[in-house]
Amino acid sequence: MPHTIVTDVCEGVADCVDACPVACIHDGPGKNVKGTDWYWIDYATCIDCGICIQVCPVEGAIVPEERPDLQKTPS
Repeated sequence: MPHTIVTDVCEGVADCVDACPVACIHDGPGKNVKGTDWYWIDYATCIDCGICIQVCPVEGAIVPEERPDLQKTPS
């Protein structure tokens, strides 16, 4: 099951982007409710490796399940 970046918790650090072996993490447009940049995970590409969770310094920014209710995606 793919992981989810919680849009309103993400602080745009982007350690996950460089660590992802399949390049499934993309930057989102604009700012989130915290006023920071944010990222989103392409569920169709995510291989459930968990590296993003390991490298993210922001507690609770990534959850180990697919939660489209928590993650905004560009339309």
